[in-house]
Amino acid sequence: MRLFLYLSLPLFLLDQLTKLLIVQNFPDPREGGQRVIEVIPGFFNLVRVHNTGMAFGMFNGNPYSNWIFGAIGITAISAIVIFWKKGAFPDRISKTAAALLVSGIAGNLFDRALPGRGYVVDFLDFILPFYDKIDSRSGGHFPSFNVADSCICIAAGLLIISAFRQPKEEEKTAAE
Repeated sequence: MRLFLYLSLPLFLLDQLTKLLIVQNFPDPREGGQRVIEVIPGFFNLVRVHNTGMAFGMFNGNPYSNWIFGAIGITAISAIVIFWKKGAFPDRISKTAAALLVSGIAGNLFDRALPGRGYVVDFLDFILPFYDKIDSRSGGHFPSFNVADSCICIAAGLLIISAFRQPKEEEKTAAE
């Protein structure tokens, strides 16, 4: 459980701090404002995007999406905690993945629940040379994301790795 405190909490706070800085320093896109800061020209920008949907903006704008994804987030965090207590994350990789999932889910869930917000703030905008071949309307811009989304994606990768990895004997003993 210490991993949750030492990994999940700082990442959750980093996620919320970065989103707060974006909200305070970038105009609200609902009011027609648009600001782009080129960090690495032609590759990486900071922007402000509101997302009420899920990955890649799917279901964005649906009037029930915050309720649906809020319920999914609460259910997911609850399941992770239950599985953690039952020892479903036997090694360090899977435990790290679980802690990253909790921080990412909590970060985006918190955004949806904030009074006056009701959307997730995305702000990391990458321009990938091949992405316009995948989505011709994108102009090469990969869908914007945030720290919480990064935690979730890294966690998914770690879970895949841990599924194909045999835990060392000392990890098995420590987990029991």
